[in-house]
Amino acid sequence: MTRVTRRSLLGGAALGTVAIGATSLTACAKTGPEKYKGEVAFQHGVASGDPLPDRMILWTRVTPLSGAGPIPVRWEVLRAGQDTPVSAGMAEASETKDYCVKVDAGGLEPGSDYTYRFTALTDHGDVTSPTGRLRTPAANGSSAVHLAVVSCSNWQFGLFNAYKALAAEPNLDAVVHLGDYLYEYGIDGYGGDVAVKIGRMHEPSTEIMTLADYRQRHAQYKTDPDLQAAHAAAPWICTWDDHESANDAYRTGAQNHNPEDGEGEWSARKMAAVQAYFEWMPIRDIKPGEVTSVAWRTFRFGDVATIHALETRLTGRSESLSWSTALAGATDPAEAGAKVQAMMQTAADPARTMMGAEQENWLNGELARSVSSGAAWQVLANQVIMARVKLPNFAETLTAEQVAAQDMPEVKGLLAFTAMGLPWNLDAWDGYPAARERLYDSVSAAGARLVTLAGDTHTAYANELYDARGIRRGVEFGCTSISSPGMGAYVKAVPDLGQQIADANDEVVWHDPFGHGYTLVSLTPGAARAVFRKVSDIYSETFSTETVASYEASAEAGGVSALKPV
Repeated sequence: MTRVTRRSLLGGAALGTVAIGATSLTACAKTGPEKYKGEVAFQHGVASGDPLPDRMILWTRVTPLSGAGPIPVRWEVLRAGQDTPVSAGMAEASETKDYCVKVDAGGLEPGSDYTYRFTALTDHGDVTSPTGRLRTPAANGSSAVHLAVVSCSNWQFGLFNAYKALAAEPNLDAVVHLGDYLYEYGIDGYGGDVAVKIGRMHEPSTEIMTLADYRQRHAQYKTDPDLQAAHAAAPWICTWDDHESANDAYRTGAQNHNPEDGEGEWSARKMAAVQAYFEWMPIRDIKPGEVTSVAWRTFRFGDVATIHALETRLTGRSESLSWSTALAGATDPAEAGAKVQAMMQTAADPARTMMGAEQENWLNGELARSVSSGAAWQVLANQVIMARVKLPNFAETLTAEQVAAQDMPEVKGLLAFTAMGLPWNLDAWDGYPAARERLYDSVSAAGARLVTLAGDTHTAYANELYDARGIRRGVEFGCTSISSPGMGAYVKAVPDLGQQIADANDEVVWHDPFGHGYTLVSLTPGAARAVFRKVSDIYSETFSTETVASYEASAEAGGVSALKPV
């Protein structure tokens, strides 16, 4: 197996923007940087991310309206409520990085609130960006950590009202985005029919494949004012899932990448997607000599928690499995049974990985270091559901009228499948059970208190995680989507669908397959609590926000308690 290094993953591109420190800003002021000859605008907001106690990534994009060439940009970080910069410097917006500006602003104090802004210097007058807010993590201590967890924001399926509601939440330390920040489909693909109805169609109109395509799609998403507000409200910890490149992506391909249809080599498309992501997102760039991939990284919040952002798509994942593919062509129960047995044997192969050996080893060490250093919780910013999940036997749980109400071929196909009692989503950890057990072994060896955050399903979960021996290894909070539809949008006339799924699964304590929103996760030394929040509408700018459930686990010696509603 070819080892995917940071350099090969990122296409060898130098994606960072070099920041000049505050002392250099004074020197620049004396000579005066050459101003851009043209007009510019900040059309995509500001963002911060990858928070460390003494520094933060700051991001913006300067759009040239006229003129040509690089644009000098001044950045400033100010204490909240003050107007004197505590950290400042110069950067440059240029065509080579799609006019995105990203700086690693240092000189900050732990556990402190700041604001930040950018100013583009032009001969038409200086232009200042919107102001963003950030809070640095505490270096130590037991102050509570407040996170907002989000995923799956599809432009074509509706308004980003959940981002607007999130931006209004008080006292956030960070927003954790678990992937599917954008979607790759064109207007004739997933969500296109809804997009036409609501007048919210993707740009470019075709499926994105080239660097220019991915850049344009990122730019479109960041014109959304509610997404801009959420970015400006708090620093983000971001990790990608599949749609930032292509549906059901893995190391060597993707379900939605078809070279036979003229879509080119997967490696080229993957590199284009990753380059655009690093240009357009507030994520720290690679440094010369780094040993591990920049895509997986750890953030510490005092003595309360470490957050380990994982990469489970492009660097180490084995090919995803699909029941629809496995069972295609089966004409009788015996043949279907043989195909099921073969699929389960394939899924159980210990050689199959979700993260790859290098990342598994890294996480093993990070969990041990976190516990030995006294952090109360070890949190995984993970893309897909880790709990074992099967669907209820719909032949027993649905009425005849409910069965008749199912009008989608995909749902009708599920009706017979559910009688088999099989894990239904093999693109999640259920398709990589040996890798999941290795992770649980790492948790056990470290004595970690595991809290897994998950997205991907467009539905909300509160789960307890058990290893193959039946020992509880952690808890999981799965967030619903910003706008992408969940199972409740497809399985018709089954209002208790969430309860049915919880009843069918020992690890699922609570499930909500309806609606859109985010999860607020609060961590103290003694407890991990998830508050599930939903918006009432994604088709109207008028909406309300409500809490639909809250669950909490307590810290125990070397582990985590069962979940309880609060």
